[in-house]
Amino acid sequence: MAISKQQGSLEERVLEYIRANDLIQPGQKVLAAVSGGPDSVCLLHLLSRLQKVLPFSLHVAHLNHSLRGAESDGDSQYVAELARQLAIPATIEKRAVKAYQKAHKLSLEEAAREVRYAFLAETAQAVGAVCVVTGHTLSDQAETILLHIIRGTGTRGLRGLQPRQTLRFSDRQLDVVRPLLSVRREETVTYCSRHRLSPRLDSTNQSTDLLRNRVRHELLPLLQSYNSGIVDSLLRISRIAADDLALLEFESDRAWQQIVRRESDAYLFAKPAFLSLAPALQRQLLRRAIEGLLGTLKDIETRHIESILGSLAKPAGRSIDLPEGLVFSIEYERFRLGFSNQDLSSFPELLGQYLLAVPGITALPGWRIEAALISPAKAGQAQDNPDAFIAYLDREKVGKDIKVRSLRPGDRFQPLGLGQEKKVARFMLDARIPRLWRSRIPLFYTPRQILWVAGYRLDERVKVTSGTRDVLCLSLVKTP
Repeated sequence: MAISKQQGSLEERVLEYIRANDLIQPGQKVLAAVSGGPDSVCLLHLLSRLQKVLPFSLHVAHLNHSLRGAESDGDSQYVAELARQLAIPATIEKRAVKAYQKAHKLSLEEAAREVRYAFLAETAQAVGAVCVVTGHTLSDQAETILLHIIRGTGTRGLRGLQPRQTLRFSDRQLDVVRPLLSVRREETVTYCSRHRLSPRLDSTNQSTDLLRNRVRHELLPLLQSYNSGIVDSLLRISRIAADDLALLEFESDRAWQQIVRRESDAYLFAKPAFLSLAPALQRQLLRRAIEGLLGTLKDIETRHIESILGSLAKPAGRSIDLPEGLVFSIEYERFRLGFSNQDLSSFPELLGQYLLAVPGITALPGWRIEAALISPAKAGQAQDNPDAFIAYLDREKVGKDIKVRSLRPGDRFQPLGLGQEKKVARFMLDARIPRLWRSRIPLFYTPRQILWVAGYRLDERVKVTSGTRDVLCLSLVKTP
């Protein structure tokens, strides 16, 4: 299909951007995240037309966050009707973001983002989509870079949004693709008007209670009064930062192999070799190690990294406290980045993952695991004398391929007695489990879910009930 030169210039640019960045391959299925606003409606309409040029299949995903009452419901109805008109299948759901926010003690923005991306990950898996396509534009890119600067960023933050980004959720990962990063927000509005589309307007986008909206409606216009080309300047910074970061990451990979090693829940840096590196590489290795321990760099600012660099020449015995209980310690022949040395765990270190013999005995370093099938009556009698390292599970609900490993970023389960899922890391924090213990606690799981945080809590969904026919008894015994 030839795209019209008169009306298709935007289509041509987006198609060129998709091909240049290898975002969508012919024959793939992609999930389009559609809120109902101008950007996502423009995206969906463009993709529906580009299907004839670059053959791929589309599925629409829309989440009602239950935050704006009738307005949110109207968005859902609009997206459903638009998908119907374009003959594209759609998954439309409603989830209670405020309840999730309260349960997980997050800001409303953080809660909405977690719920939204969890929904997209689940939907992509359910429909067989290889990626989620979002309507982020050049305008979003400029705002994101400013937000990162405000919060205190390094080179990675200056890079901003990327054409493709991989997000991880528990044992899953989600590829997010952004085909409109070469398009300005004004162009999506014009495109919708030209094609007689009537996108929805989110009233909360005008509220200056949210930092991003203050950047959009107050800070950017102010900066434009000083420099009318400020958006182009920010985008140029983003491109340069991306190029610089690619080189830094290549060089830091080589340095990492030679200088850094993992020991339990800490990273050790060979002192003379680390001091010989350029500061740019030192920053890269530190950020990589912090991300490896915390699973995120969300609360790590440039000042934290610079504080570490400023301490490198100090004598052994000095340390720098960082967010989330991390400590950078200066030792005689090495630097140590890890958690506080207090409350050392008596649990054996648990590395790798192990498939359990069911029924049978599985031996792993520091542990012997016994798995037995017993009757509900016998399980009932045994539970009269509870042992924290013995668990009774409904065999049918558990499923096959039971494995054991340590905690990973993003792990979630539904603690016994709780009506909803919770991050395992948050559960451990709330249960006052010492930080150094957390990476050593065995987690029993199947490809579907976490079953048991050994010694602490079973998952609600596999508990023994009156309808249980067979009971799986798991017991752990420490070995020398």
